[in-house]
Amino acid sequence: MDTRGPLCVGIDPHAALLADWGLGDDIAGLERFTRTVVEALADRVAVLKPQSAFFERFGSRGVAVLERAVAESRDAGALVVMDAKRGDIGSTMAAYADAFLDPSSPLFSDALTVSPYLGFGSLRPALDRARASGCGLFVLALTSNPEGAEVQHAAGGDGRTVAATVLGHLARENAGEEPLGPFGAVVGATLGNSLAGGTDVDLDIGGALLAPGIGAQGATAADLPRVFGTALGNVLPSISRGVLKHGPSGEALRKAAAAEARLMAEALA
Repeated sequence: MDTRGPLCVGIDPHAALLADWGLGDDIAGLERFTRTVVEALADRVAVLKPQSAFFERFGSRGVAVLERAVAESRDAGALVVMDAKRGDIGSTMAAYADAFLDPSSPLFSDALTVSPYLGFGSLRPALDRARASGCGLFVLALTSNPEGAEVQHAAGGDGRTVAATVLGHLARENAGEEPLGPFGAVVGATLGNSLAGGTDVDLDIGGALLAPGIGAQGATAADLPRVFGTALGNVLPSISRGVLKHGPSGEALRKAAAAEARLMAEALA
């Protein structure tokens, strides 16, 4: 982020965007879209974030495209956050960790998004594998979708919101790490002044904060200081359609990403 600018660009080849690019909703369109984004951006943006579902829907051929995108992005110097939002227990969670957090896996990524809503302890296999492999996790805490509030803002028996409990677990996992620990949180840039609907949320978890919701979901760079407060320096803003809509021109994608990175850097300064 220091050298390339504080920006994460999603790789989200959904059907409507493929159509906007004049591509078919098929494996050829998927390959062309993904190759264009990776070739345009992987050598200049800090982070690329492929959404696994848009590749998985094409079966094994789609996953093969995803594998190539991950490898080529990392070879070009970009960090890769795999947006797969995995969450399960025991051996199943361990298998997800093997898929995305084992350096010998073709899908090995620098970080993986995970869901803690089977209990934070259910993430233990992924936490341990990430730490051992030198990569990280982004744990869903305060997401940008409005439906998330019914779970994340709910209070437990101790009076703390679910979101605050998740953030507290992450702070403990990162304790003692410098400058940041490997475990971050997903906190939507769309949250405005409300955050968790309470006063118990502390975003200073000692880890990075992945901030989706900028662009198509309505948030802007100007919202970041209000949402993140004293944790602003740890924010990784994420934008997808706001950059991808400028394709299929590689040069237009590069210009859009550079412009967004400048806006984010100004907001985070």
